[in-house]
Amino acid sequence: MSEPHTGESPWAPLRLKIFRALWLAVLVSNIGTWMQTVGAQWLLVNQPGAPTLVALVQTASTLPAVLLAPPSGALADIFDRRRLLIAVQVFQVAVGGALTALTLLGQMPPALLLTFTFALGVGAALTAPAYQALIPELVPRSQLTAAAGLSSVSVNVARAVGPAVAGILVARLGVAAVFALNTLSFLVFAVVLVAWRRAAESDPEPPERFGPAMRAGGRYVRHSPVVRRIMLRTALFIVPASALWALLPLVASQRLGLDAGGYGLLLAALGLGAVGGALLLPRIRARLTTNRMMLVSSIVYALSLIVLVSVRNVPLILVALVPAGVAWVAVLSTINAAMQMFLPAWVRARGLSAYQIVVFGGQAGGALVWGLVAQRSGLMPTFLAAAALLLVGAGSVRSLPLIDTRGLDRSPAVYWPEPNLAVEPRPDNPVMVTNTYTVAADDEDSFLDAMTRVRRSRLRTGATRWELYREGEQPSHFVETYAVPSWSEHLRQHGGRLTGSDQASEERATALSDPPPVVAHLFPAERGS
Repeated sequence: MSEPHTGESPWAPLRLKIFRALWLAVLVSNIGTWMQTVGAQWLLVNQPGAPTLVALVQTASTLPAVLLAPPSGALADIFDRRRLLIAVQVFQVAVGGALTALTLLGQMPPALLLTFTFALGVGAALTAPAYQALIPELVPRSQLTAAAGLSSVSVNVARAVGPAVAGILVARLGVAAVFALNTLSFLVFAVVLVAWRRAAESDPEPPERFGPAMRAGGRYVRHSPVVRRIMLRTALFIVPASALWALLPLVASQRLGLDAGGYGLLLAALGLGAVGGALLLPRIRARLTTNRMMLVSSIVYALSLIVLVSVRNVPLILVALVPAGVAWVAVLSTINAAMQMFLPAWVRARGLSAYQIVVFGGQAGGALVWGLVAQRSGLMPTFLAAAALLLVGAGSVRSLPLIDTRGLDRSPAVYWPEPNLAVEPRPDNPVMVTNTYTVAADDEDSFLDAMTRVRRSRLRTGATRWELYREGEQPSHFVETYAVPSWSEHLRQHGGRLTGSDQASEERATALSDPPPVVAHLFPAERGS
């Protein structure tokens, strides 16, 4: 997969007032989140079983993104995303306030700290798909890659600034001050959202119901080879790469003898590399294909892991962490932009929530596994094993590359004619749609090949079952049938779920039918119908 190079400045989206305001608000919130992570981990470094407990902080903060990804994506596609984000920030303020108060009172044992961390992770899980799905509404399509890069800049500036500030505050004022500032960051984000008056959507259709919306999102991901491949490549990088983020506090305290400020310095070097990577990304893309960049980034990250546990020289480790940050942001910002550009608007948040499962699930599961391995085998074998897995993943790029989507038209396409029915079905009536094609014998192979793409289009956009038959009496007649769970969902196929690439696939098949295919809509037979 290689995106076209538009020559857009990596800063171009910041010229848009709405995007700039929300980006700054998210930056403040991200800084608070990293301060929270450092504070929570530092409370646990001297506890019994510290390797597992420290790793569990990352697990507790990211696990909700896995558990809640499908419903959070559906909610973000159904409801007004601005209002949803405001409600979530209010929840975050309440949780952060309670965490701060109890920490000040000295009532924060490890189990309760992990519980509060999980609750804040719930808020983050509900925020991520809603905010990311808003980005394509805020910037032109040509600036989506730049916007994704800026989102990575936000995350990684936070990684550079948050830990450093947290280290100073923990040393001088205590962990409660860090938790208090994190709570304030949620409040800042909420205020910006309240001040933003988003234009009302002019969608005449009622919103989807929650259950059908979740099932529709699952079907889309399941029948989209592009999305599945993006998720696979993400997992192959994230799971081994998570060892660094999960166990860096132990490298700082146990191998290097650093305090909270020193740990913050290590994270700052990693974050500085990530920020630099986001700024260098346009130049990197100009010289490397996306798949070659994935290969190089995985190798660079693996070498950084090896250096991290092979030496005890702090300046050398700081230098090694910079390219690791570059590699991290190069992979994740590119994959995130690819997902946003590929997903159609009607299912964007649900698709991004599936991607969120892989990103946060890989970090949560990976952090737990690497923490357990480190407790049993030590830091050096753990980091070497993670580096080996990264190299194996890099080697798989040739056989399992990202799929090239440059020729796919992802713009909405409304091209199906309005159904001409003699009966009026109820919105909840299931429907079986048939298309009868007449195909010459010489065109059969081309027709069957075209219908494989049509099948995926039908199943992505609403069908639960699809089949293609040949008539026994007239072998030139092929009958396509696909079932849609409700008439209202089939009308959504008519009204905006299809894209230009869906239309192109269908037109390749219909061009081989002479005469054009005959369409019929079949409903359950009922008395009086």
